[in-house]
Amino acid sequence: MRELLRTNDPTVIAFATALLRGEDIDVFEMDVHMSVLEGSIGVLPRRIMVRPEDYFRASTVLRDNDLPVSG
Repeated sequence: MRELLRTNDPTVIAFATALLRGEDIDVFEMDVHMSVLEGSIGVLPRRIMVRPEDYFRASTVLRDNDLPVSG
């Protein structure tokens, strides 16, 4: 798995996930349940991961929609 996006903003996560799934790219959200540890204050970022073979296409989709790409 390769990290595509890291953010604290749940709306960015939802938008990016919808865009990628619309392009038939498998998306894996990491750190979703970390709110239990942090107390639901949104300090710890969540990550979107994709398969290495989908990374280039996925990063292009995010950049075309003015979303940040990690790495």
